[in-house]
Amino acid sequence: MPNTDALERLEQLERMERRIEALEARLQQSEDFAAIQNLKSRYGALADDRYDRRGPKPPEALEPIAAEIASLFTPQGVWDGGKALGLCRGRDEIRARMLKPTLHFSWHYFVKPKIEIDGDVARGTWDILAPVTTTEGQAMWMAGVEHDEYERMDGEWLHSAMKLRVIFMAPHEKGWAQR
Repeated sequence: MPNTDALERLEQLERMERRIEALEARLQQSEDFAAIQNLKSRYGALADDRYDRRGPKPPEALEPIAAEIASLFTPQGVWDGGKALGLCRGRDEIRARMLKPTLHFSWHYFVKPKIEIDGDVARGTWDILAPVTTTEGQAMWMAGVEHDEYERMDGEWLHSAMKLRVIFMAPHEKGWAQR
């Protein structure tokens, strides 16, 4: 006849083990979410660091920034800025593109993240609002959505694809309302 106290303790240990496994999975999910948010934040900060209030930084200052931006992507990563900004495949093309700012100034605000994680891959969407100054000196508001794909490589989350969809680009002085 089995010892009921021993069986109850064994069942209790099994329940505790399942709870710990569930908590570890939730913790990993939270850590992955935070790591992806930090990745996106770093990308935005570096994209903006290519400019100061006088315009694009000189080529020698842009080189390390462009290289770091490219390092935030997988080796075969895709950066898709749409018709206006172009398509880059791989770190070398992304680095080369980031060496050629198309604006006089920009400041990216990425908000409302929706991130779905599935093991070592993830997808995310971010709304973007960016005050920008064109190379002609016109202040503009740009709003859009970025659709991202991520991959964990060697324990680090990287962009595997990033695609910008511009919702509107409106002159600052006129706003975005239809008149």
